[in-house]
Amino acid sequence: MKNIRLVLLGEIVLLVLVFCLLLVFCDGGLYGVTNYWDIPSILIMVIIMIPGMMIMGTWKDFKKSFSVGIKEYSLLELKNIVAAVDVAQKLAVFAAIFAIIITSVVILKNIDYISTLGPNFAVCFLSALYAVIIEFLLLPLRLNAQRKMNEEMDFEEE
Repeated sequence: MKNIRLVLLGEIVLLVLVFCLLLVFCDGGLYGVTNYWDIPSILIMVIIMIPGMMIMGTWKDFKKSFSVGIKEYSLLELKNIVAAVDVAQKLAVFAAIFAIIITSVVILKNIDYISTLGPNFAVCFLSALYAVIIEFLLLPLRLNAQRKMNEEMDFEEE
């Protein structure tokens, strides 16, 4: 089994390369990076996801997902880790939808300023982009924990 941290590092490198290629060929150069950076959207995602997992009691299990395959976990712990990653995935989607709705309300409230609609809607959808990136990073965590859980279940049957 591959080290999950190396897999995540590989995914991050892949995301950065694809993002840079898209910027160079579609957005006119690397100066467009600032178009994809929105602190309030990132804060909404973090403020919903981390406390949400803490409230549900899955935060500790979620942190363990980064060391599955490195440390040994029981079958029950692996099931809890898979559930915690599932919760993180769902919270990422809910946080993005929440941020999009809030931002859309603010945009529609100020619809009199037609010249700002395009840039404001672009910012509005950055939360969806952030959710997609988070999902892309969480998928291997879940897959890794599920594989390890299946191995444990096969080992117990023998």
